[in-house]
Amino acid sequence: MKASRFFIATLKEAPTDAEIVSHQLMVRAGMIRRVAGGIYSYLPIGLRSIRKVENIVREEMDRAGALELLMPAVQPAELWQESGRWEQYGPELLRIKDRHDRDFVVGPTHEEVVTDIARREIKSYRQLPVNFYQIQTKFRDEIRPRFGVMRGREFIMKDAYSFDRDQAGLAESYKKMFDAYVRVFSRIGLEFRAVAADNGSIGGSGSHEFHVIADTGEDAIAYNPASDYAANVEAAEALPLNATRAAPAEEMKKTATPGKAKCEAVAELLNIPLQRTIKSIILATENEGAEATIWLLMLRGDHSLNDIKTGKLPGLAGYRFATEAEIIDTFGTPPGYLGPINTKKPIKVIADRTVANMSDFVVGANEVDYHITGVNWGRDLPEPVVADIRNVLVGDPSPDGKGTLEICRGIEVGHVFQLGTKYSDAMGATFLDENGKPAKMLMGCYGIGITRVLGAAIEQNFDAKGIIWPESIAPFEVVLCPMGYDRSDAVREQADKLYATLQAAGIDVILDDRGERPGVMFADWELIGVPHRLVIGDRGLKEGKLEYQARRDAEATLLPVDDAANVVIEKVRAALAGGVTK
Repeated sequence: MKASRFFIATLKEAPTDAEIVSHQLMVRAGMIRRVAGGIYSYLPIGLRSIRKVENIVREEMDRAGALELLMPAVQPAELWQESGRWEQYGPELLRIKDRHDRDFVVGPTHEEVVTDIARREIKSYRQLPVNFYQIQTKFRDEIRPRFGVMRGREFIMKDAYSFDRDQAGLAESYKKMFDAYVRVFSRIGLEFRAVAADNGSIGGSGSHEFHVIADTGEDAIAYNPASDYAANVEAAEALPLNATRAAPAEEMKKTATPGKAKCEAVAELLNIPLQRTIKSIILATENEGAEATIWLLMLRGDHSLNDIKTGKLPGLAGYRFATEAEIIDTFGTPPGYLGPINTKKPIKVIADRTVANMSDFVVGANEVDYHITGVNWGRDLPEPVVADIRNVLVGDPSPDGKGTLEICRGIEVGHVFQLGTKYSDAMGATFLDENGKPAKMLMGCYGIGITRVLGAAIEQNFDAKGIIWPESIAPFEVVLCPMGYDRSDAVREQADKLYATLQAAGIDVILDDRGERPGVMFADWELIGVPHRLVIGDRGLKEGKLEYQARRDAEATLLPVDDAANVVIEKVRAALAGGVTK
């Protein structure tokens, strides 16, 4: 490719609405342009990187035995009504009507469509297992699209769906996809972690997310540096921080705490550790035709509630936070001094695992300006219902028993789910087993955010000058920068020769023949992030040298003219094979 025939649209400044580095640099490098909130056009240089991600994904899906197909972006509402997700999915599901007033959706995902294919086409156990995948545009009507391609409304996804005869088959299909994802992100050249995760609106049982490690990641990941354990904080198990409960050592008494409504303020006033206080969180669940059920969840004062874990507890699906009127009606006091002792009305109490092993703790007295100190289970309160309802913290014991947890930030770029029979049950996807009897297909689903991978890669690889692409997904692997291409016959001849040699070797090279000043050329290609640069100039040619610089190098080095092409070819091939650009 020659730059004069390519479309280069770099900008000196990023738009004011670009909040994170990847958004800023993708706009400045001429990769994307905004069409509407969360909707972008991908310009030629951005599309080149997208296609490279797609090619890696496609190769690994094929290697894992998945079969490519293509399903429609617009899907009939009947399929979503059949699965139950027409009502469940929420406002992110873009609902539209055709000219006949029939309901359709612009697909955010394709479980319903692929299940419909399977139930129509798969009749016998002999046709299983099978795994279908596609690379296609999706649409999710995010309430607040932001961060460029990281949280857009329209995006490109690879989604795959496996169908198996039994749980053992599903486990095998899941492992194949898990391993394929490890190969995909390793080939791309990203630092990533596979973490245990919550299934969310997709449903099913076990799942793992693949996160690119980056300080700007939206997700918190708990991991054990001493083992392979890693989980999204939403799903990470929080073990009790005290193995056993100590015997009571204090008398329970009502204690004045004037104006101290927060655990931190109470601990300071009483001159006790924050870890001795209890945080009371009041939730409500609706009852048709009756008052809401009020729940009191007890957490240690320095801990926070895990919404995902809480919503999975028996009776708490669809919970909400109680209103102030409900709290006053139940406890006799506004928030700030609430506790499980002497409530006006019966409540349901759940204690976190750590709280269940505490003694001599402090709770609200259900009276403004008062708390109760020296509270103990069994003596002052009935033994609680115990559940894991908190978020883990740095230093917590690892659930695998091999050390303590650290927390980092990650950007989710892939997710694999064991769905089981969730969609087969709802949509009647059956096959005839070895005995000729109908059986439900077991499903798995596996997604990679193709366009999100670009943003995540940039968040992990950039500097003050611009993007630093891994070779595998860089729009070009090598850029040739001739000084005076339009003025010097010697420079032009050597640049053209290098260009032909690199192309013949299969290197994705661009020759900047625009005649720009060196500073402009260098700034453009550093911003765009091409991994390798060769500079050809009259002065160097007279000395038999070319100037080489890898994108991560602080300074350029001189290479003999006759060796330059081979050196660059070897560097590119080493990087693509898993080496590191030096």
